[in-house]
Amino acid sequence: MRLEGSCHCQAVHFSVESHEPVPFMRCYCSICRKTAGTGGFAINLGADHRTLQVRGHEHVCVYRALMEDGSRSSGERHFCSLCGTALWLWDPTWPELVHPHAGAIDTPLPEAPHSTHIMLGSKPTWVEAHVRPGDQRFDAYPDESLAQWHRRHGLAR
Repeated sequence: MRLEGSCHCQAVHFSVESHEPVPFMRCYCSICRKTAGTGGFAINLGADHRTLQVRGHEHVCVYRALMEDGSRSSGERHFCSLCGTALWLWDPTWPELVHPHAGAIDTPLPEAPHSTHIMLGSKPTWVEAHVRPGDQRFDAYPDESLAQWHRRHGLAR
């Protein structure tokens, strides 16, 4: 599925081919929550990095999160330097993947049959996890990847 996205001020527009376009995984880790989460969590999608096309690239900045041990994350969180919109995450550890933030996508996305709540061990007390029947919950990382979840639900190409 081709996804079109943009920042709030419209300085940056991007498109990417996604094999994992269903926004099902809510991440409550402090990095996602503070850089992209508006409800106390962030939702990332899976896409093919080779297909990423960007207009307004001169307005894109990168943040590499400071980890608890003082090192920097290898993950590059791309955002608009003008309005601060979180756009996508890319990590050279998995160079073929890019993870657009669902909140930056303008294309209508498929509805998820249920959600997977991850990194709940990092969730602050003020954040309410809206867990529905059938939702999975993990204090840390889940048992399956975005691609595996999509395949298991027959939602991958």
